[in-house]
Amino acid sequence: MNVVVVESPTKAKTINKYLGSNYKVFASSGHVRDLSAKGGSVLPDDDFAMKWDIDNASEERLSKIAKAVKESDSLILATDPDREGEAISWHVLDVLQKKKILKGKKIKRVVFNAITKKAVLDAMLNPREIDTDLVDAYLARRALDYLVGFTLSPILWHKLPGARSAGRVQSVALRLICNRESEIERFVREDYWSVSVDLKTPRDNIFTARLISFEGRRFGKLDIKTEEEAQEISAMLERAVFRIQSIESKPIKRNPAPPFTTSTLQQAASSRLNFSASHTMEIAQRLYEGVDLGGETIGLITYMRTDGVQMTSEAIDSTRKAIARTFGNNYLPEKPRFHLTKAKNAQEAHEAIRPTDFSCTPDNVRRFLDSDQFRLYELIWKQTIASQMQPANIERTTIKIHAQNNGAIACLYATGSVIRFDGFLAVYIDTCKDGAIEDEENSRLPEMHVNEDLRQNKITVSKHTTEPLPRYSEATLIKKLEELGIGRPSTYTSILSTLRDRKYVSIEKRRLTPEPEGRVVTAFLENFFNRYVEYDFTADLEKKLDLISDGKLAWKDVLRDFWQHFSASVTDINHLRITNVLDMLNEVLAPIVFPARGDNSDPRLCPLCHIGKLSLKLSRYGAFVGCSNYPECKYIHQLGNNKEEQADKPTILGQNPQTGEDIIILTGRFGHYVQCGKNKEARRASIPKSWKIADIDLQKALALLSLPREIGIHSETGKVITSSIGRYGPYLNHNGQYANLESIDEVFTVGINRAIMLLGEKQKKGNRRSTSAAVTLAKLGEHPKGGKVSVQDGRYGPYVKWNKINATLPKYKDPTSVTLEEALALIKAKADKIGTTKTAAKKTATEKKAS
Repeated sequence: MNVVVVESPTKAKTINKYLGSNYKVFASSGHVRDLSAKGGSVLPDDDFAMKWDIDNASEERLSKIAKAVKESDSLILATDPDREGEAISWHVLDVLQKKKILKGKKIKRVVFNAITKKAVLDAMLNPREIDTDLVDAYLARRALDYLVGFTLSPILWHKLPGARSAGRVQSVALRLICNRESEIERFVREDYWSVSVDLKTPRDNIFTARLISFEGRRFGKLDIKTEEEAQEISAMLERAVFRIQSIESKPIKRNPAPPFTTSTLQQAASSRLNFSASHTMEIAQRLYEGVDLGGETIGLITYMRTDGVQMTSEAIDSTRKAIARTFGNNYLPEKPRFHLTKAKNAQEAHEAIRPTDFSCTPDNVRRFLDSDQFRLYELIWKQTIASQMQPANIERTTIKIHAQNNGAIACLYATGSVIRFDGFLAVYIDTCKDGAIEDEENSRLPEMHVNEDLRQNKITVSKHTTEPLPRYSEATLIKKLEELGIGRPSTYTSILSTLRDRKYVSIEKRRLTPEPEGRVVTAFLENFFNRYVEYDFTADLEKKLDLISDGKLAWKDVLRDFWQHFSASVTDINHLRITNVLDMLNEVLAPIVFPARGDNSDPRLCPLCHIGKLSLKLSRYGAFVGCSNYPECKYIHQLGNNKEEQADKPTILGQNPQTGEDIIILTGRFGHYVQCGKNKEARRASIPKSWKIADIDLQKALALLSLPREIGIHSETGKVITSSIGRYGPYLNHNGQYANLESIDEVFTVGINRAIMLLGEKQKKGNRRSTSAAVTLAKLGEHPKGGKVSVQDGRYGPYVKWNKINATLPKYKDPTSVTLEEALALIKAKADKIGTTKTAAKKTATEKKAS
């Protein structure tokens, strides 16, 4: 009997079917051990010795594998064909060697790029040893990430209270996002005008030409700065004579793009399918691990973590046959195409992402896939097929037109493109219509001839405004990271999820927006650890890690060189005082924290007391702006990006009719609130998030400040019933018994009869919610170890559930937006915590027993 170790339970089931009864396939369920989540797991002074921890779940899996190996003839390590897969095999082997159960056993390492019967059986016939260079690269990367995270994070916690942790690559990605935001804020918009003319040919066909020069002056896109100048040109063209001066047609060949890599697949899925990076990888994983096609489980695509664009000769041959079969021989190039990657520092160790069998067309497998699986598979299939097809032959025509009016001369251009042979574009039927590429610049032009006169049909003068570069989306950030040579296919998704989980960025309309905490952390790192968030430095370090993979650098030499300089920088920063940090942040972030005021007054003068100076303050909840005149003045407002919600000065709604004190709207760390008076004992009440600040008037403010509202006396108990707004929404309170209200407005309108009815219904239900099954909000899919993962709404709020493990969702997380990947991370953290607690309890019990 032979024991085979793969990574996921799904793969294990499929591969066991391929190999037969003489093999027993086990799943490691990812990494079986990791560096301990505490300091001292990487020891620079002990030649970078590393201490590994095994959680309870992994210990159980390893025990099952060890038991089976004892009774087997050989151990076959068949984890994924990349650095992480190699590391998992190395970890499993190292653990089993320490158990001393491998004596006399054959040890084999096999890799396959696709989960098909042929690929798996071929791999079994071609075993190799574990690639120590890949393992060394993994060890170096893991040690670097650990050393940076566990060295920088305590500094952040001490110097920037409220900050979370800092990662080696995540900090650089965050810097990209924050720097783009600063560019947007600094951008000065400019108005410009364009002039275009709709012209009619002698055959009464209409087309559009745009102005490119007037009276010998050639115009760029932004050169017409005023409406007066645009109208002057329009007036001249109104009575001008238009004549075609030249017609020039040029053939253009448009070549197909290569097959997908991890990053290009994520980018294409984002732009064409609106998928997030994590969702794309989740679906790709399922397509790779196998889909049941009517009784037979087959992996539909090759391994999905790769930066290579090449395919095997067999795959290219299959692609060409599919092209000839589907589109005809005239779409097939004479020779196969060989693509080269453009990514910086790419490691072309693996094939591109492609279908495993080109006879499995999207239409053939559609009934076996859900909607998202089908769309992603169709995208991969089309891209792979197109990559080996003929180029598209496009004829681009440029027509130059002269306009004359009483000696004044203007020149206009019209351009159009026609597809003469669609080539690879035939795969994307929706790309072209009637042989023309339809867009504003490249529409089909009507029949025209040189020296023909044209008639003016309409003149359009349009005003435009320059726009800054857009914020990064997940796809464009991944593209930028790849261009800079930062990160690798297996890390892009985790980089993005880490930034979100730490609340350093948020996603608004599919764009990444830096949160205040993220901007503060970036400003700190740029000013005190600039070398380690430089793009070139990070890319160079990635290059060194790749050289370790190639066996050209020793991994510990790279660590020594890094640690020598990094530890010295840390020593210098440890002596820094928090006041120095705040002074730097006040200066660097001044345009954001203290924006200019319309009345040209000092933006740092406190708008409440008019005495103190505004400054950034740090707390366990993060950064905020406060007054130097504290505690006499308690003015604070949140550091944020939404300027409409940041009051530069308090809004006075009126006076309290009983005390004459001002009723004010203020902004604090936890949002907007109303306040009565300015002294230390001033009464405050939070403004509900569902209320618009612009709609808050004196009456609503007084109502909020009056809570809890007394509704009346309960007819049975004689106790008072009140209504108010709490952390979880509007509610009733009767002698310690609570019942929910439907809306905020009902807090101020509910009557005694309805209140008694709601309390009675709650009493009849008793504690039903705590004893009944929680409500399922979303079903996320299968756990790698088997079993459904779901999002539940329980008595104490939303949580993710798998088997007997319940993991509470962070308060800021929308339960409906949770992905399977995020849920698995929460479940793992909870399982590790449970395991640690049980281990500690056992240890305590043992110690007590021994004593």
